[in-house]
Amino acid sequence: MTSNPKCRHCGAEMPLTFVDLGLSAVANSYVPMDKAGEPEPKYSLHIRVCETCWLVQVDEDVPPERIFTGDYAYFSSFSDSWLAHARAYADMVTKRFGLGPRSFVIEIASNDGYLLKNFVAAGIPVLGIEPSGSVAAAAERAGVPTLVEFFGERIAKKLYDEGKRPDLICSANVLAHVPDINDFVAGVARLLTGDAVYTVEFPHLLRLIREVQFDTIYHEHYSYLSLLAVETVFASRGLRVFDVEELPTHGGSLRVYACRQEASHAECPGVARVRADETAAKLDSAEGYEGFSERVEAVRDGLLDFLTKAKAQGKLVAAYGAAAKGNTLLNYCQIGPDLVAYCVDRNPAKQNTLLPGSRIPVFDVDELRKRQPDFVLILPWNLKAEVIRQLSDLRDGGTRFVTAVPAISVTA
Repeated sequence: MTSNPKCRHCGAEMPLTFVDLGLSAVANSYVPMDKAGEPEPKYSLHIRVCETCWLVQVDEDVPPERIFTGDYAYFSSFSDSWLAHARAYADMVTKRFGLGPRSFVIEIASNDGYLLKNFVAAGIPVLGIEPSGSVAAAAERAGVPTLVEFFGERIAKKLYDEGKRPDLICSANVLAHVPDINDFVAGVARLLTGDAVYTVEFPHLLRLIREVQFDTIYHEHYSYLSLLAVETVFASRGLRVFDVEELPTHGGSLRVYACRQEASHAECPGVARVRADETAAKLDSAEGYEGFSERVEAVRDGLLDFLTKAKAQGKLVAAYGAAAKGNTLLNYCQIGPDLVAYCVDRNPAKQNTLLPGSRIPVFDVDELRKRQPDFVLILPWNLKAEVIRQLSDLRDGGTRFVTAVPAISVTA
């Protein structure tokens, strides 16, 4: 009898399925136009729940080198709202923890320097750690010193031995991206000393479940995180959560503040509030995860029904945002250029490529103005308001905007 996959944190077997999205291409592996006829690898996207530590996770890992190294196409700086979010965070933590020229800030998965450049501008020394050479080079050009490495306990020990003592370690949307979550958290614990703080943001599993945000599931995200699971993983490496903030980013995220167990930070009320919400949602039992697959199927059926009717009526549908979440949606629903003619994106690294799996061509945003589609399907639905503002001229010309999650919504 075949055994079930084992939990990446505690090693327990995981018979409980959260959702199975079938085979899918790697979400950020955009296909060059001249390779349109070549096959691309696809991997299982089957998500399971560990009923011991309640870490939700993909059951088959794509090697991180296959995803993040080389010409990684995700650049944080192409979202205006995300840049504003980063500036606000830098201002807030600088004031809250009294950071200044004698402080030191490390960001793990620092991407193109979108966040750390705010600390640099304030005269606060920084170091970015980023595995992708292409985005790290952009950070260096922006004046952000960057170490091109995957973070873990080995790199943390090296930095510690070199005398690096950060007052703040930060990471946004990276904890879900690491296959060995224990090694990653052990690295954070190795670098923290005294009252130094680690802040980490991640899409909240509770919001994913409530709002059927299944398109945030893709191979880059090895784990899907609740506070319950994060506290368990952190405690196993000597860390303690002392504050939690609920954020609107990425459809609903948590910002968790952690320190060493012995640090002086008092626990803030946000921790108990989120714990209570997760307990009420039964995230500490199998019941909290049941029925999700059926709700995902309903989203798929609703989108396909809309696109099929639009095609029958001779309507032109384009997509906005060559986002990883959009690629999950398109691949799961088996949507191709016959239903969505093309996609646009502000990021030049994604333009003049084909979306992985669906093979929908990607152009710059001006393509929308050249061809004036009847509908624009906004794939990064969390940026819906920002996108509609950017395209107000199209809206004035009669184009309507569509999002598919948690159900079809058409904005005139």
